[in-house]
Amino acid sequence: MAEKLRLVLRDTGTDTVRGILLVNICFFLLTVGDVATIIALPVAGVAGAMLGRGVLGGATVAALAVRGGGGLRRLRPVRWQMVMLRSLIHAGATLTWYIAWQMHMALADSYALGYAAPLLMLLLAVPMLGERIGVRRAVATGIGFLGMLVMLRPGGDLWTPVSGLVLLGVVGVAISRTTTRLLATTETPECLAFWLMAFHVPVGFAMLGMGFPAPGLSMTAFAGLLVLGLSNGVAHWLHSRASALAPVGALAPYEYTSMVWAMGLGFAMFSQVPSWGTLAGATVVAAAGLFNFLREHRRRVGERVRPAVGGAMPVVALAQRNDQ
Repeated sequence: MAEKLRLVLRDTGTDTVRGILLVNICFFLLTVGDVATIIALPVAGVAGAMLGRGVLGGATVAALAVRGGGGLRRLRPVRWQMVMLRSLIHAGATLTWYIAWQMHMALADSYALGYAAPLLMLLLAVPMLGERIGVRRAVATGIGFLGMLVMLRPGGDLWTPVSGLVLLGVVGVAISRTTTRLLATTETPECLAFWLMAFHVPVGFAMLGMGFPAPGLSMTAFAGLLVLGLSNGVAHWLHSRASALAPVGALAPYEYTSMVWAMGLGFAMFSQVPSWGTLAGATVVAAAGLFNFLREHRRRVGERVRPAVGGAMPVVALAQRNDQ
């Protein structure tokens, strides 16, 4: 029987830094998966990319659950309605990016639009999670917002009709990732990642029913879908673990690090070069993320020092279901 006790999520410097490290690995893997998607799209199509991500990504997470010793029961949700709704919202958000890439939007440009997600996550964390926005986190996020404005200025390179579709998906991503922190009190990382991947399958079939082209197959497309599934399965498992360790306000600014990977991989694989406005904005938001990390590092050091002067070390509550 799955444990239904809802554990308290605590904001400590040590766990927050661990969460930040995990989420940075997550965003690198997601970028690798996005590059693989763009490679596969000309043959596999949008529906094929959705189906491939769902099947291969779900299988990857299931393998992680089995290898971890907990078995497939770790995939069983406790608050299944919320888990399913979160997964459906995220799959719909994924669809908007895939359509934009098929319409030849550059990888770095789509990521620049995605910079709205951390700002929305920080705002949603207040009513949804009861988190408080400290002055330093507010400053870091405000700086990131200014960088986004540089990239999204009217008349700029990103001011195109397809950008509106991507921004709609950004809202879905923000809701999905904020809900991850909320669900971390009852669900395992494997559960959260598995169902998020799995819901891409029915959405993919729905696209076929709406007249999207049937997926083709080639060795290149299959390799791209394989990389997509493996990287995304592991990435979302890591993100679920990070969300159980650190508050949304601490993790959200690290969405910005994806731009570094997107610019490098976009240029290496597709010869895509971002505009100067995109580069300037990326520099600003990267500085905001670094500022937030340094703040969390100082807090961790402070926690280590306090016990030596008579203070008690904060007790860490692991916000993950344990039914092993």
